[in-house]
Amino acid sequence: MTADSLRSVTVERTGPGTYTATNSRGDTVTFATGSGGGFTPVELFLAAIGGCSAADVDVATTRHAEPTGFSVSVQGHKAEDEGGNHMTDLEVAFTVRFPAGEGGDRARAILPRAVKTSHDKLCTVSRTVEAGTPVTVKVIETD
Repeated sequence: MTADSLRSVTVERTGPGTYTATNSRGDTVTFATGSGGGFTPVELFLAAIGGCSAADVDVATTRHAEPTGFSVSVQGHKAEDEGGNHMTDLEVAFTVRFPAGEGGDRARAILPRAVKTSHDKLCTVSRTVEAGTPVTVKVIETD
């Protein structure tokens, strides 16, 4: 592992059930536990899967034509069982439209392959989920 491969965010509690994540570039996103407004951590997780795949597919298809419509829906079920809380039955669905013409035809033709390549090789988020990468947790003492 190198410093170039490291990705990180810091999450700060900003109020009851409200948090702000900050990345290394200083960008922030605020989220909540769901009792009020804002995205929940699970919704951010789903957005990360969809956003990662969307970016991969966008790069591949827009070489040929700019889409006239591009959306990605990500859904799954939150389960609670003897193993604890987790998501099941995750599904990523692309709805993409391209203009008529040669470029749009090429983009439509490669769309299924671009979606498959994102899922099978490129999307770091969904690839990490499917690989079952362990998560290490620790407490850093401050006293």
